[in-house]
Amino acid sequence: MSSRLFSPITLRELEIRNRVFVSPMCQYSSNDGMPNDWHMVHLGSRAVGGAGLVMSEAAAVLPEGRISPWDLGIWSDDHVPAFQPITKFIKDNGAVAAIQLAHAGRKASHARPWNGSGLIEPDAGGWQVVGPSPLPYDEDFGSPRELTIEEIDAIVDAFGEAARRSYEAGFEVVECHFAHGYLAHEFLSPISNHREDEYGGSLENRARFPLRVAEAVRAAAPDHLPLLVRISASEYVEGGWDLEQSIQFSRWLKERGVDMIDTSSGGNSPAQALDPYPGYQVPFAAAIRERANIPTGAVGLITEPEQAEKIIEGGEADAVLLARELLRNPYWPLHAAAALDHDVEWPDQYVRAKSR
Repeated sequence: MSSRLFSPITLRELEIRNRVFVSPMCQYSSNDGMPNDWHMVHLGSRAVGGAGLVMSEAAAVLPEGRISPWDLGIWSDDHVPAFQPITKFIKDNGAVAAIQLAHAGRKASHARPWNGSGLIEPDAGGWQVVGPSPLPYDEDFGSPRELTIEEIDAIVDAFGEAARRSYEAGFEVVECHFAHGYLAHEFLSPISNHREDEYGGSLENRARFPLRVAEAVRAAAPDHLPLLVRISASEYVEGGWDLEQSIQFSRWLKERGVDMIDTSSGGNSPAQALDPYPGYQVPFAAAIRERANIPTGAVGLITEPEQAEKIIEGGEADAVLLARELLRNPYWPLHAAAALDHDVEWPDQYVRAKSR
């Protein structure tokens, strides 16, 4: 039997061995944004486990763009050599190394989840959060300072510089994080963007900042390597960002050289009304794939091999991105291939465990 899930996919000139991608998952384990042994083992295990693409957690393009003080970052050239052993290990084990670039905007400066996730005030080691408008995400979040035009320009430049460093660090894929209520999403949404200048109001204006970021990152990327963007296709809030706007935005991203839309949802309003179920976000990926004519990745409660195979076989998405399932089992791809009667190579060191 030939599995579509375990068939290679080519984006631009980059061939990825299969369509199981590791979704970016914050580890809250860095100092000054530096990766360390934890990241080597965490990311390296997923490459050994058979994933086609292994994506690091959100790496902040500026220190104040971190969700927490313990997030990864790539805002300085000093970060480059720290990532290089990790990207080499991922590549040596047959996977593609990817990085997600991000700025957390008004949702920045928070404690780690196991410490309660509360706001960290500037006098306690946090910082002043920023956003398109002075509107907090929720009452227990920081009140953002509205970004000036000059600051917007500087953040766009920071994304471009972070992309340059990413390629120097050995990453072959960069993803821009435009989802989950972080800065780019905050600009896109009429819920969080009440600006009255060229960055607010119409869809074209609200999309201006993230489109400029996509252009800056694409300009830093080698022509033969693909660029991904993660979006929230819906906010599940009346009058908020929705699928129709996402489809148009995806068309604009494609025009600017984006090669795949990593299709998630939610995260910009505590009032969101959703009832998650297995594969609940897949229809968003399918709609964007069909109507924007761009490859998509599907995410969200994808846990079973047959479920993932059906998504790819049915043309709903071109790849699946797994998160918590790969935390539970880094070797899920190897076992999924066996469940689908598809033979894949195991690492030489593990071959003796391939068959029972």
